[in-house]
Amino acid sequence: MNDTQNTTLGGQRPDYSDEISLVDLVTTFIRRRRVFYVVFITVTLGGLVYALWVPDKFEYASLIQIAQKDSEAFVQPPETTIATLESRWLPEVQTIYREKHGRKLPFDVSFNNPESTGLIRFSSSATKDDGEAVSAAHSALIKSVKGHQDDLVEGEQESLKRQIESLESAIDTLKGEKDAGEAIAGAIERRSRLEGELEGLHGVEVLVTSRQSAEKIAPKRSLIVVLSVLLGSIMGVFVAFMSEFAASVRAQVATESTG
Repeated sequence: MNDTQNTTLGGQRPDYSDEISLVDLVTTFIRRRRVFYVVFITVTLGGLVYALWVPDKFEYASLIQIAQKDSEAFVQPPETTIATLESRWLPEVQTIYREKHGRKLPFDVSFNNPESTGLIRFSSSATKDDGEAVSAAHSALIKSVKGHQDDLVEGEQESLKRQIESLESAIDTLKGEKDAGEAIAGAIERRSRLEGELEGLHGVEVLVTSRQSAEKIAPKRSLIVVLSVLLGSIMGVFVAFMSEFAASVRAQVATESTG
C-alpha cells in the first residue's frame, strides 16, 4: 500500500527538477551581489541627498471670527463661508498668482471650522522663502471674507433699523388712541428686542494672520532615510534576480541558435 502511495501512475515519481531551492536563490544572490550593491547604494544615497536637500517646511496659520448676530447665531453659516472660500475666492487668488509669477501657487490653503464655533482657520504648509506669498494669499482671502460679510452685516443693520423706525412710528400713533396700552407695550418690547439684535451684530474679527509654527513640520528626514534604505534593499534584490534571469535567457537563446 505504501509503495502504491509513493509512486504515480505508470510507476514514475514526480519530477521536481524545475523547482528552485533556497540554496539556488542564495547562490544566485551571491553571484549577482554586485548588482545588489550598486542599486542599494544608489537608491540609499539618492534618498539621503533628497533628505538633506529638500528645504524645511513650516505651517502658517490664520484665524478669523466670522460675523455674528449674537453669541449663538451667525450672519452666514461657517460651512457656507468655507465653501465659498474653496470654490470662489481661493481659485481667484491662485489665478492672480499664476498671472503675476508665471507658475502655480507653491502651496495649498486648507480651511476648517472648529465644531460649535464661529472660527475659521486657514492653514498652509510652506518654506520660509514662500512666507511672504503665504501672508499675501491669506490676507487676500481674509479680505474677501471680511468684505462679503461686512456687506451682510450692513444689510442686516439696515433691516433692523427700518423695523425699529416702523415700530417707533407705530408707537407714536398708538399713543393717541384709547385702550392701546397693551399694543404699545408689545411694540415697545419688540423694539427693545430689535435694538438688542442691532447691538449684538459684530463684523469679522481677524485674530491671527499667517503665523508661522515654531517647529518645522516637514520633511521627516530620518523617515526618508529609513524608507530609502528599505526601498534600496527591495529594488536591489529585485534587480539582482532580474539580471540573473536575463543572463539565463540570453544563454538559452545563444545555445538554441548555435544548435
